[in-house]
Amino acid sequence: MSGRVFDVQRFSLHDGPGIRTVVFLKGCPLRCSWCANPESQRAEAEIAWFVGRQCALCGRCAVACMCEAIRVDDGRVLTDRRLMGRQVTIDEVMAEVRRDAVFFRRSGGGVTFSGGEPLAQPGFLLECLRRCRRWGYHTAVETCGQAGWEDLREAALFTDLFLYDLKQLDSARHRTLTGQGNELILGNLERLLGLGVAVTVRVPVVPGANDDRESLSALAGFVARHRGIRSVELLPYHPLGLHKYDALDVAWSRVEKPDPAGLEAMAAYVAEVAAGVDCVVTRGLG
Repeated sequence: MSGRVFDVQRFSLHDGPGIRTVVFLKGCPLRCSWCANPESQRAEAEIAWFVGRQCALCGRCAVACMCEAIRVDDGRVLTDRRLMGRQVTIDEVMAEVRRDAVFFRRSGGGVTFSGGEPLAQPGFLLECLRRCRRWGYHTAVETCGQAGWEDLREAALFTDLFLYDLKQLDSARHRTLTGQGNELILGNLERLLGLGVAVTVRVPVVPGANDDRESLSALAGFVARHRGIRSVELLPYHPLGLHKYDALDVAWSRVEKPDPAGLEAMAAYVAEVAAGVDCVVTRGLG
């Protein structure tokens, strides 16, 4: 069995407990306007062209290149061509994971499967999770929840922690922001909680999308009603991934970074309404 990944990140400290290896699977059913990894959205591999630096724009390099790896476009010389996404086998993924096994044991870490949406490739994800469980690695799945329940339920058998994204509680606004309503997402989260699975809710805080009082009240109320939610993480938006939109020739919308003081106030409000639930501001999207 093989699947499509676009990155494997070692020594992550932000995607579950301890030191972790994060496997980013390609493909996502949502189209969030603030997505930090636009290369994750399409299922197939893509070519990204990055702008060359210190260039005189003479164009002679493009003429001389026999591999067509240099391109002149709209007054820019694009010299850094990268393949975003690759087909890999389970064995290849696990060979990369095993390099960090000693750090998992010493730090209480493990492997996190992210994306895109890892459940967009359910068979590949499940076999990776089974292999990790067989080798004794702690497993986490970061998901937007827009997936079939049977796939999610089976993944839960081999997952120690779900990092579950909640972007907007109002379904109409969620559809405007992501291209999909949130009924399936909320339903799947409630079913997961019903199984007693460990769940951390993650909220990407995006100005103009979900940082208003109404959205915050809805989030706090939802968390308060669902006592199986152990913790909430607020992830502030940042624009560090915007260069990838240009490289992929994808349109992007300008979004401002949230105010740090406002983020802390949001976390305090959620913790107050949903007493007993940890709510913290963590690293930004990226």
